[in-house]
Order: sequence, then C-alpha cells, then structure tokens
Amino acid sequence: MDDPRYPVGTFTPPSSYSAEGRLAFIGEIAALPARVHAAVGGLTPEQLQHPYRDEGWSVAQVVHHLADSHMNAYIRFKLAATADNPTVVGYDEAAWAQFPDAVSTNLEGSLAILDAVHGRWVRFLESLDTDGFACTFNHSVLGPVALDRALALYAWHGRHHVAHITGLRARMGWTASV
Repeated sequence: MDDPRYPVGTFTPPSSYSAEGRLAFIGEIAALPARVHAAVGGLTPEQLQHPYRDEGWSVAQVVHHLADSHMNAYIRFKLAATADNPTVVGYDEAAWAQFPDAVSTNLEGSLAILDAVHGRWVRFLESLDTDGFACTFNHSVLGPVALDRALALYAWHGRHHVAHITGLRARMGWTASV
C-alpha cells in the first residue's frame, strides 16, 4: 500500500457474514495484544516518540489509541448485546491522543489494558451466536452498526495500527533487540 495512512488498505466490510468469518475476526482480536507487544518490543523512548508518518501520531500514541479505542469497542459490544440499539457516542480520537497519558512513552498501562480487555472481549465474543452478532448499537456519527460489522471493523483496526508500527520499523531499519 502506497498510502502510509492505510498500510493495509481502508476498511471494507465483508459482503456477507458467516460463522467461519466471525471465528477468523475473533482470532485477530485475540492475537492483537501479542502483535502489539511484538511490534513495539525493543524500541527506545526516542523511537516510541517517532511518528509513523509525516503529520501522524507517534508509535506511543498509536498504542495508547488502541487501548482507548478497544476499551470503547468492548463496552459498545456489551451495550448492544444487552439493550435495544443503544446510542453510543463517538469521541475525538485526535484530542484524546494529545493528553499526557497518550503521549507518554510508558506503554505498560496501555499494553496491560489491551491484554485484559482483549481477553474479556474474546470470551464475550465466543459466547455470541448469529442473533447476538445481529445486535446493533446506534453510533452518534455512523448510525446503526451491527456487531458483525463492528467485529470486522475492529479486526481491521488492529491490523491497521500494527502495520503503522511495523511499517515504520521496516522503513527505519529498527530491528528488535534480543
């Protein structure tokens, strides 16, 4: 992909949803924390402050964003499964990325959040049946979103941001320290 904003391409939802497809997406959600740990492993504080592209977030901000975003996603999924099309509010990701906790090179808390939230989220996702994935939430910007679509979106979201970090590492020649 030539556009550094979208190293794995833009999100394209599947034309249909199946049990096999859901399992694949759940597998990606399950694998994300380890992929993020590996992507940032051995990076120095200076490297963590490096933006993944011109005008882009730093590596640290990407990791903190993943924790923020996926905490919100988990809650949205649970709301959709327990209420009739509940309204969820979008948030200003760029503003969140400017708070001191999001520019810090201390990734320990956000990595722990990813580990914990994804562990819970996967157990929850594995409990849903086809009807559960048909549940919706009403996003303040996107409108009604079925959990099937949201599952595909967040699987892509994880790939997307890990590719920001691994792509930067490759361009800069930053190898993992052993």
